[in-house]
Amino acid sequence: MSTETAPSRPGTLPELDERAMARALQLAARGPAGGVNPRVGCVLLDADGRVLAEGWHRGAGTDHAEVDALGHLAPGAARGATAVVTLEPCDHTGRTGPCSVALIDAGVARVVIGEADPNPLAAGGAARLRAAGIQVDQGPLAAEAARLNRRWAASLRLGRPFVTAKWAASLDGRVAAADGTSRWITGTEARLDVHRRRAEHGAIVVGTGTALADDPALTARDAEGALLPHQPRPVVVGRREPPADAAVRRHPLPLLRETAHDPAALLDRLQQAEVRSVFLEGGPTLLSAFAAAGLVDEYLIYLAPTLLGGDRLATGDLGVATIDEQRLLTIDDITRLGDDLLVVAAPRTHAQKHHAEKDG
Repeated sequence: MSTETAPSRPGTLPELDERAMARALQLAARGPAGGVNPRVGCVLLDADGRVLAEGWHRGAGTDHAEVDALGHLAPGAARGATAVVTLEPCDHTGRTGPCSVALIDAGVARVVIGEADPNPLAAGGAARLRAAGIQVDQGPLAAEAARLNRRWAASLRLGRPFVTAKWAASLDGRVAAADGTSRWITGTEARLDVHRRRAEHGAIVVGTGTALADDPALTARDAEGALLPHQPRPVVVGRREPPADAAVRRHPLPLLRETAHDPAALLDRLQQAEVRSVFLEGGPTLLSAFAAAGLVDEYLIYLAPTLLGGDRLATGDLGVATIDEQRLLTIDDITRLGDDLLVVAAPRTHAQKHHAEKDG
């Protein structure tokens, strides 16, 4: 149990809550992203605001964050403590028991929650805690807590994995030169950002054209080329089989093959496999199929300061026959990465489109 950066100095209650929640979010981020469970962190404080224990959820079937933190203490040591948790303690029995009951049994006096649980099957922990006489407060950093699990929460609402589509292009929108070569359009900082974002998803998906042309490993790696702690499951879509010596076959997770270019069927299969977020890297046929079907939730477009010309575009036919049928996006963020730009965008909602038309 590490408490090096956890709150340890006395202070006002809001200050203690915020410091503890910031630490709990750090702990939660250690958990696997893109899986069936949310990432959750927990910090237990004594009556003076000093850290008793910390915990986080390491994935489906393992102790939840609250139970993990309590497990570091002797029986009775958490009595009268405050539990600062990034997500409302669950109130159901699945692979593990309810965290609400574990906190009640431990004698915790107060619980600070970062975000209410959006999962109707697991929600209700706050009500059970209050019914047991435990003070429950909505804590600070609620927006940060919600953002940590935004893809997981979206998958609950959508009934399918959250889909992030990514490509790297020249300023004139080309993803490869005339001979098909594309390494490297963008620079080192942009490529490292891609790997970091890969690790935040449950699966990474490419078509067989990309798999055969580029021989990608579909792993998430650091600047030295070492594997990051969390890896997306590799998925290759198309009828052609990657060769036996393909780099993707050396991925630490088993390769999933899908022969039909049916985005909805693939997402359903991944949902059943407990994948809650997908990192879609193409090529153009696959990207276009997802975009045309309205199954992309976020776009990551890395733009390099170069011109390539030609007809090798990131997408093909999207079913846009006239400008009135264009697929409008909302730009959420623009970040400079070395010489490159990252544009983060999302499809406009009907409400946004209506508002834009009125303004126009």
